[in-house]
Amino acid sequence: MGNLEYLSISDAENFIAEVLCAVKVPTADAKMVAQLMIKSDLVGADGHGIFRLPAYLKRIRAGGVNLNPNIRIEREQGATALINGDNGLGHLVMNKAVEVAIKKVKEHSVCWVGSHYGNHSGAASVYVRKLAEQGYIGIYMAVGNANHMAPWGGIDLLLSTNPIAIAVPAGDSPMVLLDIATTVAAYGKVKLAAQKGESIPNDWMIDRQGQPITDPKRSAEGSLLPIGGYKGYGLAVMIGLLAGALNNAAVGKGTIDFNAHHDLMTNTGQTIIAVDPSAFGDKQEFISRVMALVDDLKSSSTLPGVKEVRVPGEGAARMMAERMRQGIPLTPELLDALNICAKECGVASFSI
Repeated sequence: MGNLEYLSISDAENFIAEVLCAVKVPTADAKMVAQLMIKSDLVGADGHGIFRLPAYLKRIRAGGVNLNPNIRIEREQGATALINGDNGLGHLVMNKAVEVAIKKVKEHSVCWVGSHYGNHSGAASVYVRKLAEQGYIGIYMAVGNANHMAPWGGIDLLLSTNPIAIAVPAGDSPMVLLDIATTVAAYGKVKLAAQKGESIPNDWMIDRQGQPITDPKRSAEGSLLPIGGYKGYGLAVMIGLLAGALNNAAVGKGTIDFNAHHDLMTNTGQTIIAVDPSAFGDKQEFISRVMALVDDLKSSSTLPGVKEVRVPGEGAARMMAERMRQGIPLTPELLDALNICAKECGVASFSI
């Protein structure tokens, strides 16, 4: 970790915005995307933040993303809506979905907003966090942008990492927030390990003979493994149906690998659900019940050698506080990749 350099939050956001503007992303959109990208880095989802900028540039240059989209509500019925992202940058599509969800949850106490024709939009936690910060429960599901997982017992790559995130407000304390891929590791972590020249644990991937893959540069030869064996596979299938099939978005064989086909529309499907706790009783009493469970978990007796019991979202809250002070860590490899982006786009490179 001694080779890390740190980039302030404002410098990171400004750099991303400058690079995006250089490839003709409208200024307001570039700033919004930059802010949302860095929110992934802030909580330690390093495979989904500024790390993704070179890949986004490849798609933009290849014409794989619409830089002037008409992101709109395509269908609307009661507490539901379907957003057409018009192949815009994924962060913009999901930002619109959250805006619609907040409006609808205020009106209906619960809402379900789907989207299609989107793109990769960073860490799932970014969007449920927006809801929980306003006192709502947020649930997010998505079909990942490439198939990296075979069905349980199979070898054909028919499923993606299909993440799910759930955020529950906890008053003045850190929200309870779960953000997981349905694979043991998100593919972004494999890409990060490959960039750093590191090996990966032997329970992340298997080859077509079922043997572990530990060299991330061999990832194209195999499949990510699901969490919890067949249960994780089943969860990935159901998320694929709710975020992909339901939204008339890509799923299964229809999923486009955005790493391999920069020029093709991915038709990424995502779903966000918002719930107003006050629909079920006094909101403050709900927060008290949330905190009571958190306190019980935190005060639980620990196994030998275990310092503390952690609650979902606690690590992200600590990471956010630390990185707000310290900045975003950049490995030498990532710094080089970003400086290549800067050179290609004619913007100032980093001299940190």
